[in-house]
Amino acid sequence: MRISDMLRHKKTFSFEVFAPKPDKPMEPLLLTLSELYGFSPDFISCTYGAGGTNRGRTLEVCAAVKTAGQEAMSHFTCVDAARADVLDYIGQCVDCGIENVLALRGDFPAGREGTRGDFDHADELLSFLGAAFPQLCISVAGYPEKHIAAESAETDIAYLRAKQDRGAAFVLTQLCYDVDAYRRYAERIRKAGVTLPVVVGVMPVLHKDPTFRMAVSNGCSIPAELAALFGKYGDIPADFKKAGKEYTARLMERFIRAGIDGLHIYTMNKHEDVGDIIQNFGIRNAIT
Repeated sequence: MRISDMLRHKKTFSFEVFAPKPDKPMEPLLLTLSELYGFSPDFISCTYGAGGTNRGRTLEVCAAVKTAGQEAMSHFTCVDAARADVLDYIGQCVDCGIENVLALRGDFPAGREGTRGDFDHADELLSFLGAAFPQLCISVAGYPEKHIAAESAETDIAYLRAKQDRGAAFVLTQLCYDVDAYRRYAERIRKAGVTLPVVVGVMPVLHKDPTFRMAVSNGCSIPAELAALFGKYGDIPADFKKAGKEYTARLMERFIRAGIDGLHIYTMNKHEDVGDIIQNFGIRNAIT
C-alpha cells in the first residue's frame, strides 16, 4: 500500500532499520523486525548504503518486510547512481511488491564532493523515478533546522517546494530534538505553499557520544533539557540511557501534540530499547 494513501486517513507510526553489511548474517535483523512488527507499524523503511554499496541487502530487508505482510519503504540515494542503476534496483523493488521509496541526495563519502552519478540533487532523482515508475509513492527528506549545506532556511524550503512540484508524496524529516524549531518549520513550509504531509523522524537518545555526533553532523541544536542529560548523566551510561528513554518519550509526545502527520522512529536496530520507550510510555496509543 502507498504510504500517501495511509496519510489521507490517519497519522502513521513507523520504523527505520539499516541492513547488515554483506559479510554479516541477516538473522539478527530479522529478529529485530519480528519484534518491531509486534507494535503494528504502518511501514518500515530501510536505509541505503553509501554509494549503493549495500543495496542488495537493502532490497533483501525490504523484501523480507513485505513477505511478513508489512509495508516497506526503500531508501535510494543519488551518490554514484546512474540511470541504469535506478531502473535496475527500483525495478527489483517493484517486482517484490514494494510501492514506497525515499529519494535522497545522500551523504558524500569522506573526501568526496558531488554525487558522481547522473543526479546531483534529490529533486532530479525524484523526477526520474516518477517518470519511470509512476505507480510509486516517492517521499523526500525535510530538515526542520535546515539542511547543513543549505545557504539559508528560505533556500532549503524552496528546494522542498521544488520537490513537491516534481511529484513528492510526503515529507520525512531528519532528526530534530527541538520541537519549537519544528513548529516554526511547519509554519514556514505552509506559508511557502508546501502542502505535503510531514512525518517526523525521531532518533532515540540512548548513548551520549552517538547522540552528540548525530546532532552535530546534521546541524541540529541540542536543547537545554537534552544538554542537561549530558551534564548530569554523561559519565554514567546506564543512567544516561534510562534518562534518555524518558526524554525520548517526552519528545515524541511533544511532536504528536505539535500536529505531525506521522511518527517515524530511527531504531538503529535497537529493538529492545525502542520497545521499552513504546511500551513504558504508551507511545503507540498516542499516535493512533
